Amino acid sequence: MSLWDKLTGEFIDVIEWTDDTRDTMVWRFERHGNEIKYGAKLTVREGQAAVFVHEGQLADVFQPGLYMLETNNMPVMTTLRHWDHGFKSPFKSEIYFVSTRRFQDLKWGTKNPIMLRDPEFGPVRLRAFGTYSARVIDPALFLREIVGTDGEVTTDEVTFQLRNVIVSRFAVALAASGIPALDLAANMGELAELLRKKIAPELAEYGVETPALMIENISLPEEVEKALDRRTSMGVVGDLSKYAAYTQAEAMRAAAENPGGAGAGMGAGLGMGMGIAMAQGGAQAGQPGPWGAHQAAPPPPPPPAPERVWHLAENGATKGPYGLGHLGRMAAEGAFSRATLVWSPGYEGWKPAEDVPELARLFTVMPPPPPPPA
Repeated sequence: MSLWDKLTGEFIDVIEWTDDTRDTMVWRFERHGNEIKYGAKLTVREGQAAVFVHEGQLADVFQPGLYMLETNNMPVMTTLRHWDHGFKSPFKSEIYFVSTRRFQDLKWGTKNPIMLRDPEFGPVRLRAFGTYSARVIDPALFLREIVGTDGEVTTDEVTFQLRNVIVSRFAVALAASGIPALDLAANMGELAELLRKKIAPELAEYGVETPALMIENISLPEEVEKALDRRTSMGVVGDLSKYAAYTQAEAMRAAAENPGGAGAGMGAGLGMGMGIAMAQGGAQAGQPGPWGAHQAAPPPPPPPAPERVWHLAENGATKGPYGLGHLGRMAAEGAFSRATLVWSPGYEGWKPAEDVPELARLFTVMPPPPPPPA
């Protein structure tokens, strides 16, 4: 390089960043010795911000536009004024370009299940995952809290902390929502928006926001999902007795089509059908007949009516109570006659036994008095 080219380079200094990656959040402008000349042109494009750091201190933040670094409040000097330093200025400055666009399709998910109390299932464990977008809203704060002196920062270096914040706050939001597990799918949009607003103040402390956050899936443990599948299958089958009859009929049809394997095929089908029918027990109103026909079970017999008892009045005293069978034996022995006064609960007063139809029948079946001796 000739001396003229060297001197021309000292007069022309363009500072800019054209990002050809999709994950770079911060990039430091590299200049030999960190020399920023007086009068340099700084180009900040849309979706960027430039943070000027002079001698280790954050001096200014530049929004999109074209700037001439020549104002008096910028403590930088051209290297042409320092021939004694061999074109190496003692004033060291740095410029960090910060991408302020949205970084899309960032992933988050729970490493461990979230324990909560479901109003229908009781204690359950849930897992969840989704996506979110991130954007730098305060470049100076982001530089101080996250970047430090790193010359290049990608999303992989930042999203780890963001994921931790999202997952920890999601566990609290999910437990406090009180939404049943079976209704979470219908409320994932509202839950995601609640989570996004909940983490906003904490992310703002890093100079970052999440313009969008989505919950793509909330799942139960595998064994619980299998139990729900079985429960759903029972609902699809419907009437178990009809399903048992259908199973038996199918087994018989298969046996008729395959005589060689009739024994095993029909036995398995009948066994499965009978097992289903027995499993429902007395829960069904009817029972399957011998060939799958649905027969109504006979109603249970009514309970027997309580036996009426009777009190007897003889010589100013009462006896009893006696049942009808006992009175029949007394009539046969002569201790109970048609003229005996009787009373039973529900009667107004004492009556002769012959006036009570129920008792009068006891005397009709009795033999007449024996004839007198010859």
